[in-house]
Amino acid sequence: MLWRFSDGRRGEILRYVTGRQTLERRLRHIATLNPLGCMPELPEVETVRRGLLPVMENAVITRADIRRPDLRWPFPERMAERLTGQRVEALRRRSKYILADLASGETLIIHLGMSGRILISGDPLGLFHHNHPAPEKHDHVVFDMANGARVTFNDARRFGAMDLTQTDAIDDHWLIASLGPEPLGNAFHEDYLVGRLKGRNTPIKAALLDQRVVAGLGNIYVCEALFRAGVSPKRKAGRIAEPRVRGLVPVIREVLQEAIEAGGSSLRDYRQADGELGYFQHTFRVYDREGAPCPTPGCGSEIVRIVQSGRSSFYCPRCQR
Repeated sequence: MLWRFSDGRRGEILRYVTGRQTLERRLRHIATLNPLGCMPELPEVETVRRGLLPVMENAVITRADIRRPDLRWPFPERMAERLTGQRVEALRRRSKYILADLASGETLIIHLGMSGRILISGDPLGLFHHNHPAPEKHDHVVFDMANGARVTFNDARRFGAMDLTQTDAIDDHWLIASLGPEPLGNAFHEDYLVGRLKGRNTPIKAALLDQRVVAGLGNIYVCEALFRAGVSPKRKAGRIAEPRVRGLVPVIREVLQEAIEAGGSSLRDYRQADGELGYFQHTFRVYDREGAPCPTPGCGSEIVRIVQSGRSSFYCPRCQR
């Protein structure tokens, strides 16, 4: 949740809830950019979705302020008109997209891009009394909700995106149609992955990043999952023994669940919808740890960084075969 200090600075509130006890404390000012330009992955997007649930789901958008004609692509026609007055019936996620199903039968598709952030101000729960901050330079889309909350999409680099489509045709939308199963869903199982990887001559790292194979996996968590599974990112996907492929499925789920529970990885300044930093990055075993000792007891090797298809891969050459 955003807080405007008396001197006009923009700061953050962290809220810790245990039963009925709530402790709140102020944190440092919000940075406006992700200096690494890292794309939020599935756990980060799920974290934002969960942060938006209390203020958007079953709430009405009383005013949609579209402050520019486009982000990565042009906004849909009459976007403000089509959103204003609509109740958000459900807020869900598909891959790295947040989907807001509206009472009108349309769905708003939101993609954060590399620097997009969704910020919440106002106080729908009645805990505070403060004004909304004035829109800033990179606040491109602002939703005023009937419950008193304001939801702001801030995107300095404008690599994010929004679109509107019919809810009953969402699976045919060009951003959604080719996506594979959700890695945390029932359609992603051992037999499925064995079949999808059979005969593939691409490295396993590239195969798992292929959104047609499995939706939502990104560079960070693929590196982490391959390390836990003991599989080299360089190994050809079709040449991995079937038992090892089967073993990847529970490991991928475990890594993603841990990240979601930790609140999403912060990647220097990535923030949850209410301003709280994720902290899963402190438990990365290989990602961004080039030259560090392998965390496997008794290994004695160091984490190595290589570049695959323009992306950094981090792995232990001794533990991962």
